[in-house]
Amino acid sequence: MRVDLRTEAGLVASVAASILPTPGDVVVDGAGGLCFAALAEPHAHLDKAFLAGRVVNRTGDLEGAITAMMEAHPDITTDDVAARAERAVRRMVANGVTAIRSHVDVTAANDLRGVEALVEVRRRVADLCTLQLVALVEWPVAGPEGAASRARATRAIEAGVDVLGGCPHLDTDARAANTALLDLAAELGVPLDLHCDETLDPHAQSLEHLAEEVLRRAHPRPVTASHCVSLGVQDDATQERVAARVAEAGIGVIALPHTNLFLQGRDHQRAMPRGLTAVRALRRAGATVAAGADNLQDPFNPVGRADPLETAALMVMTTHLLPDEALATVTAASRTVMSLPPAGPSVGSAADLVVVPASDVRAAIADQPADRIVVHAGRVVAGTDGATVVRR
Repeated sequence: MRVDLRTEAGLVASVAASILPTPGDVVVDGAGGLCFAALAEPHAHLDKAFLAGRVVNRTGDLEGAITAMMEAHPDITTDDVAARAERAVRRMVANGVTAIRSHVDVTAANDLRGVEALVEVRRRVADLCTLQLVALVEWPVAGPEGAASRARATRAIEAGVDVLGGCPHLDTDARAANTALLDLAAELGVPLDLHCDETLDPHAQSLEHLAEEVLRRAHPRPVTASHCVSLGVQDDATQERVAARVAEAGIGVIALPHTNLFLQGRDHQRAMPRGLTAVRALRRAGATVAAGADNLQDPFNPVGRADPLETAALMVMTTHLLPDEALATVTAASRTVMSLPPAGPSVGSAADLVVVPASDVRAAIADQPADRIVVHAGRVVAGTDGATVVRR
């Protein structure tokens, strides 16, 4: 059905078969395209974007990627990070993204160089999109051994980072790391977004502990668990039990098909696992399941187009979601885990919109057409080359 939209003060003010423009209006002709909520990227690593040609993952797995980045840190400057990150953001915006959450390394090797760069990028792109930053804290984080990491995390938050993050499954004690990071997030008054159980090892089950801790302490801030790969190799009963606890705790889960398809399963050349979380069990339990691209042409994933419609297509193919369900993982669900208000072409929603030249959602995901009109907070920010824009 063809409709007109009017936006006011960053919200969709009216939707009707025909709306007459008034003096001063900017009129955008969507040429009969499909309009839906702008895309969102809930899990990026902008500080690493476009490093694949310079930083080589020799083994192709997660450990190889981490090692490659550690070796490369001395040669990566703040200006370099900012330039690559801004390039990635602008490409995402052109593809219809108006909300991005990016992790940024906070380690002894690079201190707050990445934070400084991405805070500056956030300032540069403020008119184009919402950019949230997550301090990806080095391990260990618990006990006396983790004091330096916790101190750097605190400095990162003070420097303008929005969310606390970490990798408990890579720490010496995943449960102790969960506890320490929950404590620190509560102390700092920020949300928590953890890389959780990014492994096919069935013994890695820190997600359930995280959910139990959130419930036990009635944790007051939003908690997100990214990856959760090991849950995908658990038996049905374990998946159902953990999914129920995750849903009860209100933990949002982010599946990351690009990177986990690339990194995981290399030791399983026969009946290779997909390396993704238990999407069906989590959704059945009522948990919010979003999807992101994770890495963009770097040692963790050498390909990718900075396009959540590509992510949605992977969710269709690897987790068996229907197209409408897959689109929701990169729109509504992603905004939910980012604690952003609903967006889309309905009255009262945030006027973050994308118009795609496609007949329906399936076609948009299948064809991923490049000519898109992108609106952020009621303002066109990209893609009007192929549309008519009239100022009255």
